[in-house]
Amino acid sequence: MRFTTSSRRIALTIAPLVTLLAVVPPRSVRSEPLPVVTSAGPTAPRADSRDEGFVPVPEPDAKAMRYYRSGNVLWVVSTIWGFLVPALILFTGLSARLRSWARQLGRRWVPTFALYVAAFSVVGFVLDLPLAYYAEFVRPHAYGLSDQTAAKWWTDAFKGLGVGILGSALTLWIPYLLIRLSPRRWWLYSGLATVPVLALILLISPIWIEPLFNKFGPMKDKALETQILDLAGRAGISGARVFEVEKSVDTKTVNAYVVGLGRTKRIVLWDTLLAKLESRETLFVMGHEMGHYVLGHVLRMLALLSAVVLLGFAVVHLSASRLIERFRTRFGFDRLGDIASLPLLLLLVSVTTFVLTPLVLAFIRSNEHEADRFALEITRDNHACGTSFVKLQKENLANPRPGLLFQLWRSNHPPLGERIEFCNAYRPWQRGEPLRYGDRFAGP
Repeated sequence: MRFTTSSRRIALTIAPLVTLLAVVPPRSVRSEPLPVVTSAGPTAPRADSRDEGFVPVPEPDAKAMRYYRSGNVLWVVSTIWGFLVPALILFTGLSARLRSWARQLGRRWVPTFALYVAAFSVVGFVLDLPLAYYAEFVRPHAYGLSDQTAAKWWTDAFKGLGVGILGSALTLWIPYLLIRLSPRRWWLYSGLATVPVLALILLISPIWIEPLFNKFGPMKDKALETQILDLAGRAGISGARVFEVEKSVDTKTVNAYVVGLGRTKRIVLWDTLLAKLESRETLFVMGHEMGHYVLGHVLRMLALLSAVVLLGFAVVHLSASRLIERFRTRFGFDRLGDIASLPLLLLLVSVTTFVLTPLVLAFIRSNEHEADRFALEITRDNHACGTSFVKLQKENLANPRPGLLFQLWRSNHPPLGERIEFCNAYRPWQRGEPLRYGDRFAGP
């Protein structure tokens, strides 16, 4: 699952933690049926398995390496700027002035809080706008990764601002209310409240938020959709729906992801992916996404992110009072329960999550690797696995072997070079070895 463009801005506005996983991708729809795994047992080799040989890891071209290096620079700048913006609003006393303005108009706590959150979101949006415009519009066009119009970008940007204001107003009051009710344990109760809040975001995002930015609909290739649903049946997934989203209006890159909980769970394929992947490759990608469902990765990520938020709130509780006491004149408030402290709260939580990022990403990469394993075991199509990642590398200008710092702080997937090599090497069914997830496959 992945937040993109407007979703990124929404996540930054609602809370610096709601950045969940990004998923697999790859490329060219051709109505070519994939061989079905027989029911001879989890370790039986597939009689009609296709094995066109090993897939070499391609060397990235000069353009891809420029994109990789400039992306690292942009990440550093964006990270620093992400800390500077709340610090600027905090230390200049702007947050306190926004609070005073909201209090004059709102008078009571609820309207005052809503007005403050709206004003704070607009200020953050304006300060973030130049960098966001460069990162999300100028740079993708410069590298030939987007045909998005300026009108579409600006429309999505303002939609994201509106959704962010609404989401913030509906969620950020919780820790402030708990600070007033339980000054000593608010951080614990707020962290626990994160679980239903994040679950609600996952629940409503597919049906109420994401369709605001792109058009979702049924798959146009019904033959391929049938194959995907058959594969879902083998994976033991019932009730999941497959959607094709019109992302070509925003990007030329390719992606797919799982999203939602309960009745809103769905598998989403970008139309760019369907245009560039062959059907066998698409089915491998779908096997990967189904692996996330079957292996419970969405709920595991929900638990992990909730724990990270809880730890962030604990850091706020332990350090905010001393910072407020030292800088109260510059901050313009003298207690954490003042809503003007919001940039301080977000800043401390952001610092905590930054420190924990390598651990969180390592956990996510482990999930992604196991989803690759699941996809290989259910399709037994090593060649489609390898070629799908090769196409992903070329279409997304990816570096198959990024540096250590990239992997620690930026990479939520294993390096593509390692994934392609795993596609080539993982063949337990050929060696008569048991499959790790063979007992999870249903039917023939």
